[in-house]
Amino acid sequence: MKLFRTPAGVVAEDGDRALTLSSGWDEFFRAAEPVELAKKEFERAAAGGKLGSGQPGELLAPIGAQEVWAAGVTYYRSRDARMEESQSAAGGDFYARVYEAERPELFFKSTPHRVVGPGGQVRLRADSRWNVPEPELVLAVNAAGRIFGVTVGNDMSSRDIEGENPLYLPQAKVYDGSCALGPGILLGEVPGAETTIKLEIARAGALAFAGETTLAQLKRRPAELVGYLFRDQSFPNGTFLMTGTGIVPGADFTLRAGDEIRIEIAGVGRLVNTVAA
Repeated sequence: MKLFRTPAGVVAEDGDRALTLSSGWDEFFRAAEPVELAKKEFERAAAGGKLGSGQPGELLAPIGAQEVWAAGVTYYRSRDARMEESQSAAGGDFYARVYEAERPELFFKSTPHRVVGPGGQVRLRADSRWNVPEPELVLAVNAAGRIFGVTVGNDMSSRDIEGENPLYLPQAKVYDGSCALGPGILLGEVPGAETTIKLEIARAGALAFAGETTLAQLKRRPAELVGYLFRDQSFPNGTFLMTGTGIVPGADFTLRAGDEIRIEIAGVGRLVNTVAA
């Protein structure tokens, strides 16, 4: 079952049926058992004769009052990319140590109003010359710290700013339109290690970049990342946690206005956004 946020409310899609549920979006993140709540709501809607075509209609970003956090250097390719963009040997060693350390890198990514939904426009920083998308599996976590689903995410990054100094990470990662989520939340367990993540970037009708990885390349377990995130922190409305990327375009590539970014995670969904002018 998948949950979508629409102008009409929360829509659950199961097979060929799409039904509007009575609970609000944030209620699922506050619930002790979000999946069970969704199932009960779906059965209640079906019993009321609210059958749909299987299409949830217009989709909004799948976020209510939740914060978005992110994990970094969780894939070997991400570690290498951070070391490549760093301008000093000390910086390169810094990221290698993070990759091997027991404690993961976790950072704040976005408030709800900065998040872009499916079909929306992500943005580039005006003071950056080197920008890339980062395709990521995103965990939906309830207020009790329990993973109840996943979605697709794009952690937009200004690599030149981040590479200049590790302390500039918030400026490289957090700005209006720097985060995209969607199209909806796939309820249940985290997908298996064989799950593929694909990234395509189209420019002027041609493919400018393509890459692929699998969750087998994710070094840290999702539950481990969530456990660290919830240490001495509370999330009364639940939260999203981006798990890092294993696909990073090389130093010769930067996004341009008008580019179309396509991120697909097998079985989870396909998120498509364009880069704003």
